[in-house]
Amino acid sequence: MPIETKVPTQAPRTLDAWIKLLDSVRLPVPKQSHDTVLSAINDSRRSLRDIAELMQDSPALVLSVMREANHPANASLAEPAESLEIALNRLGLGRTRELLMRLPALPDDDIPPVLRQFLLISQHASQQANGLFASRLARLWQEIHWGSLLFLSPLWPMALAYPKLLDAWELRVIHKGEEAAEVESELFGVRILALCQAVAEHWRLSQWVTQGYRLLLEEREQLSQILSIARDQDLLSQQHRLDEAPALSRWFNQPANTVLLANNLALAAQVGWDNPHLLRWQLLTALYLQTSLEDVQQQVHQQAAASARRHARHALFHPAEALIWPWHQRRPHPDMLAPPPPTREDLGAWRKLCEQMLAQPSPFTNAVHLSNQARQALQACGMQRILLLTLDKASDLLRVQQAAGLPKEAAAIALPVAQNRLLQKLVSKAGQLRLTPENHAQFSALLPPPLRAFFRSEHVLLRSLAVNDQVLMLAVADQGGKPLADVSVQAFGKTAQCIERALAVFATRNA
Repeated sequence: MPIETKVPTQAPRTLDAWIKLLDSVRLPVPKQSHDTVLSAINDSRRSLRDIAELMQDSPALVLSVMREANHPANASLAEPAESLEIALNRLGLGRTRELLMRLPALPDDDIPPVLRQFLLISQHASQQANGLFASRLARLWQEIHWGSLLFLSPLWPMALAYPKLLDAWELRVIHKGEEAAEVESELFGVRILALCQAVAEHWRLSQWVTQGYRLLLEEREQLSQILSIARDQDLLSQQHRLDEAPALSRWFNQPANTVLLANNLALAAQVGWDNPHLLRWQLLTALYLQTSLEDVQQQVHQQAAASARRHARHALFHPAEALIWPWHQRRPHPDMLAPPPPTREDLGAWRKLCEQMLAQPSPFTNAVHLSNQARQALQACGMQRILLLTLDKASDLLRVQQAAGLPKEAAAIALPVAQNRLLQKLVSKAGQLRLTPENHAQFSALLPPPLRAFFRSEHVLLRSLAVNDQVLMLAVADQGGKPLADVSVQAFGKTAQCIERALAVFATRNA
C-alpha cells in the first residue's frame, strides 16, 4: 500500500493528480473491527472464510485488502481478485497482518462523518444487491456482493480528504438541480464518473465495478433505450420490445449490471423515496427481474429495513428512516436548513461587543481596531462568512479591512465601484440587500465576480454603512450558505446600526 501523504489544501484539478492523491490516502478502520480481525488472524483455528466474514463490517478494510492483493507487485498478471477470500488467499495471513498494522484504527465516532455516510451507502447497496439479485444468480453471489460493496469505493478517500467538495456537489447537483458537468468542472476539474472509473481501473477492482462506470459514461444511448422499455408498464409489451432487440436485451441482462442497479437504488434513496431518479432505477430493476414496479418497490423497502437493522449508526442517515415519513417528504441537505439561533452565551458576547462600540468617547485607537470589533460582533450574532470593506474615495475602490470564514485570498479583494451598478447604488446611500432564493436569479448576476465566487449562496446580506449620509463601509455576510436564521438577521441589522454609531463617534474623537 502507498505511504500516507498530507492532503494539500487545494484539491487536484486533473485526472492524473486526483488518482495520485486518492491512491495515497489510507482509510481509517473502526478500532473494534480492526482488533477483532487482528485477533482472528492470530487465532490458528480461524479459516480464511471466518476472517473474511469478520472483515465485512469494515468496508474500508475490505478495500485495503483488495487493493493490496490486486497491486501489480502482488498480483503479477493474474486477474483481479473477485472476492475477499481470493484476496486473502493471495496475500496470506502474514502479509494481511502487516497490512492491518499499517492502517489507522480509530473509534467509530472519530471517523469523519462524510466518509462514514459513504460507507453506509455502500453497505446499503450491498444489501440491496444481495436481496434482489444474489439468490437469483446464486453462482455469482460473491461477484455481486463484493462488486456492489466496492462500487463507490473511489469516492471513499475523497470523502476523507475533501468532504466539503462532495457536500457541495450533493447540494448543488442533487438538491438544487444545477448542471452536473458545470458543477464538477468547477469543484473537481474533472467529471466525477470519469474519475471513479479511472481510480477503479488503477486499483484493479473487479470488472463488475469498472463495467458499471463504463456503462454510465460510454453506453448512455443503450441505457436510454432500455429505460424507454422499462417505462412501459405492460409486461407483455416489454417482453415483445426486448425480443425485437436481442442485442439490447443481452447488453442489459449482463449479471454485472446488478452492481450498478443496486448502487443507484441506494444512492437515490438518500434523497427520498419519492424522487424521479429513484423511480428510474426501480423501473430498470423491475425490467431486469421481469416483475412489476410495485413488487420491486416492496422488495427495495424490505432490503432497506434489513440494511438499517444491520448497518445503521448514530448520527448517520439511513433511508429506512424515511419509510415512515409522509411519502412526498424528502431529506433536505444540511445546508438547506437554517442554522440554530445564537446561544445565550453568544448573544451575551454580542451585546457586550455592541456596548463597547457605542461607548463614548470612542475606545478605538484606529479604524482597523474598530472594524475588528465589528467583525467579532457579526460573528457573535451568528454570521459565519463575513467581509467588511471600506470605501477608498480617492481610488473609488472598496477594499477588504476584515474577513472571517473565507479563504485567505478574500483579504486581497478590491472592488471598483464605478464598474458595478449594484455597488454604485450601495455606496450612494446606506441600504441593505438580502439575497433569497426568490430574488437570487435577479441580483446574483449583479454582484461583482469576487463576491459571487466567495459567497456562492442564495442567502446573503449586503449592507452599506454610513455616517452623515456618507457611506464609509460595506458589510457582506451569510451563515455559511445556509438559510438565514431570523434572530441572526435582526441582530445583523442592529449590529450595523451600532457600527455606524461607532464610526460616527470615532470620526469626532479629536474634535
